[in-house]
Amino acid sequence: MKRLTLLLTAALALLLPAGAAAKGPSEAQIAGPGLAAPLKITGLGEGDSSTNLGLLVADGGFFPETFGQSPSPLLRTQPSDLGPRYVVTYTVPGPVVAELEQDLYPYAAGGPVTYMRRGQPFWGDQQTVGGWYRGTAQLKAMLVKAGLPQSAPGHRHFVSLALAIVRRFLP
Repeated sequence: MKRLTLLLTAALALLLPAGAAAKGPSEAQIAGPGLAAPLKITGLGEGDSSTNLGLLVADGGFFPETFGQSPSPLLRTQPSDLGPRYVVTYTVPGPVVAELEQDLYPYAAGGPVTYMRRGQPFWGDQQTVGGWYRGTAQLKAMLVKAGLPQSAPGHRHFVSLALAIVRRFLP
């Protein structure tokens, strides 16, 4: 009986710190060009990529940008050709409910990119690590399905304008 109690106590001790340390967002809102109103992204924001919020958190780099990770999956430098910026506002439950902001570039060359500003305060005494993160095609597909435009707003206008200029100068 003592052995079982010791085993259960050890298992509980291993589970508690992990659960306490990893607090995923309870929701996110995305605002930016081409949207009449912010998109509300819901679902489980921690460890469940089958929900929109879980996919945004996992494939958008929320945890490494907020808490850090070793080895770090964050990019060493800012990517070029980012396209339009959207702002994701996460609601993060915990000892004190926090709101963290992350820049989202869903139309970046090479796939979606996110950026979280370093030093955003949360839970009273903690601050975000910050950094750049490269997302996946699956993330972009979910964002489009959730309501983001298929292509970058203004892109069609730019292409049409470029074609008109080329046609003007061609014989």
